[in-house]
Amino acid sequence: MGLQSERMIQDELGTRKRASRFYETQVQDHLTPSMQEFIRRQQMVFIATADASGACDCSPRFGGAGVVSVVDQGTLAYPEYRGNGVFASLGNIVENPHIGLLFIDFLDSTVGLHVNGIAERRPPVARPNGVDEMPAARGVSSARLVEQWVYIKVEEAYIQCSKHVPRFQRVQKDIRWGTDDPTLKSSSYFHK
Repeated sequence: MGLQSERMIQDELGTRKRASRFYETQVQDHLTPSMQEFIRRQQMVFIATADASGACDCSPRFGGAGVVSVVDQGTLAYPEYRGNGVFASLGNIVENPHIGLLFIDFLDSTVGLHVNGIAERRPPVARPNGVDEMPAARGVSSARLVEQWVYIKVEEAYIQCSKHVPRFQRVQKDIRWGTDDPTLKSSSYFHK
């Protein structure tokens, strides 16, 4: 298990035995029940994609608990909400379906979960079974809020240890889903 390049560096730095133990005890080819429950509690995830030439993009996705839906032990799905209209992640997925998701529980356990797999774009009406319409929770019509769904076939899932992860504290924030107001979006933040 592990890429040849990983093994080369492990040999170079003397970590092969430790890495082998990690591969054997931590890396799964599916989502265990505890991983599924962990994902259902998360309100954000970091999505990593790359185009056909390897140019990368890493973007967060936010929402309430369960921003990423567990379809089954081998499948996840998340909505691509209305945003800046660039579609960097979706564009990459068209060229290269490999995707990495990183969930980190900053509020409680400070544990993280890596999930790598193959992504597929689906239309807004293809929401997973059991996922309610978004408007009731967001106050915006589903047609305006969800641009597409992304389904992920899980190839591997493993822990991100908590030893260096900071613990954050939840504070109330009024979120305006679907807004185009540049002030509320902080559009000019880096153009001061």
